[in-house]
Amino acid sequence: MPESHVEIHLKSRPVGFPKESDFEIVETERPVPEDGQMLVRNIYMSVDPYMRGRMRDVKSYTPPFQLGRVMDGGSLGQVVSSTVAGFSPGDCVLGGQGWRQYYVTDGSGQRKIDGSLAPLPAFLGTLGMPGMTAYVGLLDIGKPQEGETVFVSAAAGAVGSVVGQIAKIHGCRVVGSAGSSTKVEYLIDELGFDDAFNYKEVDMSEALSASCPDGIDIYFENVGGATLEAVLNHMRPFGRIPVCGMIAQYNLEEPAPGPKSLIQVIPRRLTLTGFIVSDSFDRLGEFQSDMSTWISEGRVKSRQTLVEGIEAAPAAFLGLLQGENLGKMLVQISPESLS
Repeated sequence: MPESHVEIHLKSRPVGFPKESDFEIVETERPVPEDGQMLVRNIYMSVDPYMRGRMRDVKSYTPPFQLGRVMDGGSLGQVVSSTVAGFSPGDCVLGGQGWRQYYVTDGSGQRKIDGSLAPLPAFLGTLGMPGMTAYVGLLDIGKPQEGETVFVSAAAGAVGSVVGQIAKIHGCRVVGSAGSSTKVEYLIDELGFDDAFNYKEVDMSEALSASCPDGIDIYFENVGGATLEAVLNHMRPFGRIPVCGMIAQYNLEEPAPGPKSLIQVIPRRLTLTGFIVSDSFDRLGEFQSDMSTWISEGRVKSRQTLVEGIEAAPAAFLGLLQGENLGKMLVQISPESLS
């Protein structure tokens, strides 16, 4: 009898905030590789804010998820069997086939990793897409200079936490906002932020005046909405705003009005630049070299919020959208070793 495996399908397109009923847990036969293919057992999968956009049937920089079909996203797995040149059983690989226990591939889009360089979850976090997003957005768009003030929203998340640490490495003063006192303590006590505040408990403009009395040179934008509106009034002349995401607006049924303070872009001569990390894969080698060094030196630290079991992936994604994660939100699908 064929072995079974579990995968997660998109059952319906969410209206407003997603619900667990928008997903479907499907048990099906485990895929069988053909000649020239390999079978991969997923160990970890990533849930990320951008996936909310893929649940809409609209044209974007990534194709939408299809109803009744298995979803996908960042994954880290181990090769079970292979007739693909360059891949052997036991190899650890990064791919884009999350939301399932197993998959087959001809090796396209798979990257073999050296698990001795860092704990495996790091390759979906600080050494993966979130870390590279922070690296490219801050360094290539923010262009930090020593002594400048950097403000990061969603600073305790997978991207924001790395942004702040890279900014400190480059000699900047770093301030972050987060959604709980535990996260604020993490930013200051563990990651070395100069200041941080819980945006749920303060007036944003007053908090920025207190934490950034001389203004903000770089704002790393992860939230949008009221946060962006407040920050624009605190930017210094010629400030830079790398726009990574606007999670506060992802679940709105109607587009939100633009920030009332947008006119500040003109007199303050601000630069707002949206970016997608996949446009900068030519920087992958340099990123991996720098980040590996910073991790080994203890200059970049990270945490993961692990949720166990493929069946819990929808709940993990909803928890991410509600800010339940500290650092990178991951789903552990299987043990790192089956021995």
